[in-house]
Amino acid sequence: MAALIALDWGTSSLRGFLMDQDGKVLETRASRHGIQNLPASGPQGFEQAFVSMCGEWVERHHIQAAVACGMVGSAQGWREAPYVPCPADTHSLASQAVSVNAPLGVKIMIAPGLSYDPANGRPDVMRGEEIQIAGALGDDANTDSERLIVLPGTHSKWVEVKDGSIEAFHSYMTGELFSALRRATILGRLMPDGEKPAADVAAEAFARGIGLALESGPGDLAHQVFSARTLGLFGRMEHAALGDYLSGIVIGHELVSARNRFGARMTESVSLPVIGDGDLCARYVEGIRIVCGCAPILLGNTAPAGLHRFAAALGLFSSASFARASG
Repeated sequence: MAALIALDWGTSSLRGFLMDQDGKVLETRASRHGIQNLPASGPQGFEQAFVSMCGEWVERHHIQAAVACGMVGSAQGWREAPYVPCPADTHSLASQAVSVNAPLGVKIMIAPGLSYDPANGRPDVMRGEEIQIAGALGDDANTDSERLIVLPGTHSKWVEVKDGSIEAFHSYMTGELFSALRRATILGRLMPDGEKPAADVAAEAFARGIGLALESGPGDLAHQVFSARTLGLFGRMEHAALGDYLSGIVIGHELVSARNRFGARMTESVSLPVIGDGDLCARYVEGIRIVCGCAPILLGNTAPAGLHRFAAALGLFSSASFARASG
């Protein structure tokens, strides 16, 4: 029986999962109603987006509680859930969750983000990825269990986990950098939109970009990215593959930085988990294989499992509302 509505509510999209008490996903829905594309301004926009996606679930299954993660808890979200400092685990997130009263009598518990502020270092933040990590870890909190987890994205994250707790993390603006270089600089003039090269040509161009990053010295990135224009101008790479080549360069520089930062923890980890799905995550898997000679594991979307663990840490499955929904 359905027992939980779980929402992964980001900047540009909203994904909803109807789950049973054991965490099995019964139904999945998606919409473009991220926090920057709501059907109305202010709280009404969030309310309308929630009813549009989840109203039928609520009425059919009489569910009165839900959980959410992502930018819905940011300062621009439905209600701000302040950052929790590292180290933190799922119970730390649950202890700092905030709630909103949604339409149809539903109470939504929103997960906070995480902050990492090392002494004499630079602060870092994440919001949404902490739930994906919780889903990737499952119930694994073994003594002295250490993991390094990669989350590709607009702002990719390299996360250090010990005993089921996030100890530290490091963000790279690689995805946003690639988008800015392609869309807002002269490099994009030779990269046709909507035109894709053959798969083998794209793979070769990407690997060539990774290889160039591996050869780089300090400060070489700005010099290397210009070759994404000149190789096209001189006819040494087909225009449709230049984007793959540029992607290889910027991802390659991230991987080189990570290898320098984590050393043997990265190069000797044959089971390095990569969270996410789609072409970007596949590129990270291939890039890590080239840079480190290991075979990363692509875990796919772990947000539903993480939201279920968050709900369990909140104690929602023992509440009266869930008892009624499951009965």
